[in-house]
Amino acid sequence: MKHAKRLLSSLLVATGLLMSGSSFAVNDMAGGPAVHELNFQTPVTAIAADIYELHVWMIVICVAIFIAVFGVMFYSILKHRKSLGYKAANFHESTTVEIAWTVVPFVIVVLMALPATKTVVAMKDTSNADITIKATGMQWKWGYDYLKGEGEGVAFLSALATPREQIRGEAPKGENYLLEVDNPLVVPVNKKIRIVTTANDVIHAWGVPAFGVKQDAIPGFVRDTWFKAEKIGTFRGNCYELCGKEHAFMPIVVNVVSEQDYAAWVVEKKKAMASNADDPTKTWTVADLTARGEKVYAANCVACHQATGKGVPGAFPALDGSQVVNGMQEGQIAILLNGKNAMPSWKATLSDTEIAAVITYTRNSWNNKASDNIVQPAEVLAARK
Repeated sequence: MKHAKRLLSSLLVATGLLMSGSSFAVNDMAGGPAVHELNFQTPVTAIAADIYELHVWMIVICVAIFIAVFGVMFYSILKHRKSLGYKAANFHESTTVEIAWTVVPFVIVVLMALPATKTVVAMKDTSNADITIKATGMQWKWGYDYLKGEGEGVAFLSALATPREQIRGEAPKGENYLLEVDNPLVVPVNKKIRIVTTANDVIHAWGVPAFGVKQDAIPGFVRDTWFKAEKIGTFRGNCYELCGKEHAFMPIVVNVVSEQDYAAWVVEKKKAMASNADDPTKTWTVADLTARGEKVYAANCVACHQATGKGVPGAFPALDGSQVVNGMQEGQIAILLNGKNAMPSWKATLSDTEIAAVITYTRNSWNNKASDNIVQPAEVLAARK
């Protein structure tokens, strides 16, 4: 008995600490989930507001049905029980009952279907968009291409920005843990944004709860959705389709800015793209390519092949001591361009210089001692043809 009381006391203390939050301080995330949030995120688009209202309306109908059905049932059980002298009636084929339980559900379905249909039709109307952006899912990041409207031609990759030290528990977790990226999607406020989704490898899903948007990204198919943010701010989502071991590390961040700030961002982004455009005919040194390749590896390869180059046994091969890495450079170039087994093609994702850099990095890292320890961008360019 004493042990039971002691255990109960410990559980109550622990529960009190959790409820008070004094020992585990967690803050709301800007544009993301809130602490103890039991309902949808605050909507910032008309569609999200309609979805929220539909949710409330459906809950009201369900609660009303629950009260009506169980109210009648419990009233009948209590007021017409055998102990009070009531006897069970023997009847069947009541026309009134048949009509009632046909008409009433029909009316309920209509009351639920009409507003839902209106919202679903509006969700699918992607016409007359001000800006069209293609979102390409890949393991495990998003690629964004501005296809139409202001910003046309802008393209970049958006990957998780949370340091691996936080994920491994070697450092305190940041404020936006697992919901922060290096290059967020940027759109202007009060403009209709059409998102065209597809994928390079497996099925992904692009979605932002505050926008009321979720659309699958399927390899070989093009799907679309849209949103029109009515509030400036940062809003967060994630890949909502199980897409592999790094599924939880594939966030989506959208910065909604004023029209003036968006125009300035487009100008700066295009300048940055122009300055970062590499000349594939340039000849690099081993040191410079290795330094560049280390950054490319950290952004694109470390999740599968690990920082140590040891890979994941049974899933992703080790690069440390790999025959491919230490062998003929043509073979490694071909794998990066065309993919092999679980290795995706990087032809459309990385430039010639980036592919040459990451190959050079792997051939000069860990215990690798490749005879051809450098690959120039021109060699990658030639392999593309």
